[in-house]
Order: sequence, then C-alpha cells, then structure tokens
Amino acid sequence: MPQRRRFLAIAATWSALGPAAAMAAPAPQPVVWKGVTLGALASMSIVHPDRAHAQALLTRSLAEIERLEGIFSLYRPDSVLSRLNAAGRLDAPPAELVELLSFSLALARATDGAFDPSVQPLFKTYLEHFSQPGAAPAGPPPARIKRALASVGFADVELDSDHVRLHRPGAALTLNGVAQGFITDRVASLLRAGGLDNVLLDLGEARAMGRHADGQPWRAAVRDPAHTERTLFDLALGNDRGQWPALATSGGYGTVFGTDPRVHHLLDPRSGHSANYHASVSVAAPNATLADGLSTALCIVPPARADALVAAHPGVRAWFVDGRSRVTARDT
Repeated sequence: MPQRRRFLAIAATWSALGPAAAMAAPAPQPVVWKGVTLGALASMSIVHPDRAHAQALLTRSLAEIERLEGIFSLYRPDSVLSRLNAAGRLDAPPAELVELLSFSLALARATDGAFDPSVQPLFKTYLEHFSQPGAAPAGPPPARIKRALASVGFADVELDSDHVRLHRPGAALTLNGVAQGFITDRVASLLRAGGLDNVLLDLGEARAMGRHADGQPWRAAVRDPAHTERTLFDLALGNDRGQWPALATSGGYGTVFGTDPRVHHLLDPRSGHSANYHASVSVAAPNATLADGLSTALCIVPPARADALVAAHPGVRAWFVDGRSRVTARDT
C-alpha cells in the first residue's frame, strides 16, 4: 500500500501560536481528539466552557465520521461505494453519496475530465503493477494502461436520486479526491448545530470556526514538499474578516507508488499517467469540499486552464508550488 504524506501543518494549541500568545495568561485547553480518517492522520480541537458538552459533541462527531466512512471508503468491502463498484449499480443510494458524486461529476465536466471520479480502474492498475516484485518504476506497460482507460469515463456514470449506474464494463468510482473535505464539512455543521463556535478540524483537510481559547486565530502552515522542515506560508483560519474557513493541499507526494516520485496517485485519465505540473497546490475556500476538490483538480488540469477554473469559483484562492519551491498565488 502506498504511503500517504501530509504537508498541511495545523497549529491547534496556544503554545504553537508564537511569543505573544505564549506570554499571555494561561487559557482553557481545548478538547482534542487525534486519530485517522480515510487513511490520513486527523485531529479535532473544540473550545467550549462546558467541557462535558464539548466531549459529547466530539463523540457524536466520531460516530458521524464512522458512518460517512461506511459510505465512501474504498478500503471497506462492505461500504456503499465498494458495493456500487462491485455490482456496477446501486438502488436507493444514500443522500450523501448522491450529493458528493453530483459535485464530483460537475467538477469533472468543468475540467474536461482531468478530475474524474471514475478513474479508479486506472488507480487499481497502478496499485497492482507496483505490488509485483521488480515492477518497472515507470509504471504499468502501455497496453495495461489502455485497458484500464477503457473503463474510465465520467460521462458514462448515470446518477439520479434513486439510483447510480456505471455503464462501462469494469467501471469503478473513487471519491478520495473530495471525501475528506465533505466529511470535514459535515462534522463542522454538526458541531455548529450543537452550539459550538470555536472549532478547528483537520480531517485530511482543514476547516475552522471562531478562535482558539486564548483569542488567537487558528492557523495552518503549508510545508515545502522538497524540504519538509520548511514552511512556505501560513494562513489564519476561521470565519472572521481576512480569514479562510477551509484549506486543502494536494500533491504527488501524497501517495507515491514506487521509487520514482513522478509516479503517484494524481493520475490524469486523459493520458493514463501522473500529472506533474506542480509540486503541490493549496486551495483556500468557503468550505472544505470545494477546497479539497479544487486542490486535486488544479494538480491535474494543464496550467493554461488553471486561472479559468479558479475564477469560476468565487471566494477561492490557490497557491501553486513548483519543483523549485516557488509559490504563485491566484485569486477569483
């Protein structure tokens, strides 16, 4: 199994916020959970004067994450998505699957198929290739890639509120490019409905509300893919003026198949090979689903299309990191 690496560092404790915060009077510590969601390290920090209430909502959030993983996970053979892929059709799909797949198909249309939730057969072909001893580091042979691409095509995914059907033989879906953001947004809504105003979620993608207990904003730092100890830039997260509610970062470093870092999980379904236009792309957006999907899509679309894709989504900013660790920002 390829290893997933994270390059979004979240400052979730007051001591990480700098000298000014460290000199302030001790502040109430947040209720914190750390674990794994959808194969990535995750954490939640909740600030509330009633710690019992915060802990109860944290427990509800973990149950919601478990429920949603039961829909979207590809690692659970009994998940809704796994059952859809095995059968090629699904009747009475959960509303969450319809909503997220609808978003994914819309993004596929907007990117002319660069982002494509039906890319799973190609991804599986790469996994199978690299599971073999002595696998060629460049990836599967052209004939295997061609066979896999015959099963890929978002236009042949039929979606309605009461069914999903995959019309291509061997077709299969993945929502890994957006599911973490979607789950993050669902948990944020649950916590807000429970009366919480000061929350930091890092469930693969970041989402923040309010501030830390000491009054400082939550912060996220984007690391340099080439030098992981170095921070390229950081942002204040939250819903105040000048802050961003959500942030996601994608890059080929996230899942490298073999020894060649240029062969990774960000596969372009039009070529059958990994996209290497950028070392990483970070997107700040009004919600984590959009940030997650766009950061993935912007890694795969040709750079000439990037400006139009960003401009089509109000309230978004994107940062592109090249192979020399130079950062270029684009706004709507």
